[in-house]
Amino acid sequence: MELEELIKRGYELLAEGDLDQALDASREIQKENPDEAEGFIMEAEVMQKLTQWDPSLKMVAKAMEMIGETSRLLNLRGYALMQKGDTENAREDFDAAIEIDDSPVGHRNVVLCLIIEERGTQALDYLVEQIRNNPKEVEHWVLMGDIMKKGGQAEKARGFYEQALTMNPDHAYARKQLEE
Repeated sequence: MELEELIKRGYELLAEGDLDQALDASREIQKENPDEAEGFIMEAEVMQKLTQWDPSLKMVAKAMEMIGETSRLLNLRGYALMQKGDTENAREDFDAAIEIDDSPVGHRNVVLCLIIEERGTQALDYLVEQIRNNPKEVEHWVLMGDIMKKGGQAEKARGFYEQALTMNPDHAYARKQLEE
């Protein structure tokens, strides 16, 4: 199988939740293409799905040695650090990722970090500011829906999910939340 096909298949397996096969694909990429960072990145993502934070960090470090600190890698490293309780360094990674490309993933991770630090009001204020600054970013609306849902505000959550679907009718997660 060609490299691009193997990478595509590995991420399809990851999305389907077939973590064993996705891990096999990542290791095959590493074996056949040891200078290709994507195999290490894929393994880092599999390890995060398995809540194996240290192995994920090891794979992110290998990928960073190859391609430097990209937004994607900073978010992966930051997320693992956050899950390990190192919110200070995690936040530095998220802020650096946002500086690179202003990605919704970075902003989502900042919100999660603030919540973990029990700074819920700041998390909401931050997310509201993100929605205000970029009202067309669907993921901000979905995250606000999730926060409202977790906070017992089902009707408010519904409104945020509906807004996300208005913007992206194919957003499977938002649709699923409305069906529950």
